[in-house]
Amino acid sequence: RSEPVKKAGLFRRAPKETPMKPGVYLDGGFGVGKTHLLASIYHAMPSRRKYFGSFIEYTALVGALGYRNTVDLLRGSDLLCIDEFELDDPGDTMVMTRLLGELVASGTKLAATSNTPPNALGEGRFAAQDFLREIHAMSESFETLRIDGVDYRQRAIDGSAVVLDDADYAKAVADAAAAGTASDDAFADVIRHLAQVHPSRYIRLIDGLDLVGLRDVQVLTDQSEALRFVAFVDRVYDAQLPIAATGASLDTVFAEEMLGGGYRKKYLRAISRLNALTHSVRGGSGED
Repeated sequence: RSEPVKKAGLFRRAPKETPMKPGVYLDGGFGVGKTHLLASIYHAMPSRRKYFGSFIEYTALVGALGYRNTVDLLRGSDLLCIDEFELDDPGDTMVMTRLLGELVASGTKLAATSNTPPNALGEGRFAAQDFLREIHAMSESFETLRIDGVDYRQRAIDGSAVVLDDADYAKAVADAAAAGTASDDAFADVIRHLAQVHPSRYIRLIDGLDLVGLRDVQVLTDQSEALRFVAFVDRVYDAQLPIAATGASLDTVFAEEMLGGGYRKKYLRAISRLNALTHSVRGGSGED
C-alpha cells in the first residue's frame, strides 16, 4: 500500500527551520547564577580546545598579543566562554565584533553572560548609535536566554556594606597579615594608583593577598575613577578576598547621579559584590 502523496498549495510553504545560532547569551541581573551556568557550559562541553575568561581578559589578550595573533591563537577552538560581556567604549566594540565574527566563521561556538541584552550593549555609555551595525551584527550570533532570580549574595546579609572603626580595622588587617598577607592603603591612594595601571593588570595588584584594606573610603563622583574601581572590585571578587574598610560605606561609594546613568548595572553589581566581601571579614561568605 503506497503512502498518499503530500501536496503543497501554491501559497502554502513548508515551514522553514530556524537555523541554530552559534552562541548562547545569558542575560540577567547580578547575583542570579549566570557565571555558574557559564562554568557549567564550559565543563559540559566535551572538547580539548575551549577557553573561559572575563570580557576584560579577552580584550587584554588582544592588547598584549595584537589582534591578528589573538585570532590565530583562538581560531579552531570549539568553545569560547565570555563572562561579563560589556561594551564600554568604541574600541572594545570594534575589536570584539571583529574577533567574534572571525571565530564564529571558523566554527567556534560562543557562550556569554551579561547584565545587558546583546542588542543594547553600549546603550547610554558612548555614541552607541554610531556602532549599531556592529552591535547588531554581533547580537545575531547569540540566542538570548533570560536568567531571572534574586541576588543570592544579599540573602544572608543586610543591604549595607560593613564599615569598621579604626580599632576593628587595624585588628582585621593585623589578623590577616599574621596568617598571610594584607594590604593597608588609603582609599584615595588606591584610586589614584588605578589610573596608572591598565585594568588588565589589576589582578597583579592583589596577587598573594589574603585581605584588602581600604582606609577612609570616599564617595566617587568622577565616572572614570568609578569605572576603574568597578574593574578592581571585579578582580577582588574573582579572587574572593575579604575587604576591610573605614569611612563611607562601600555600598554608597558611587554618587547617586551615576546610579541613574548608562553604567547603572555595573555599579549595582559592584555594590552587591562589595557588600558580600565586607561581610566576609566578619565570617560571612562572598562565594559566587
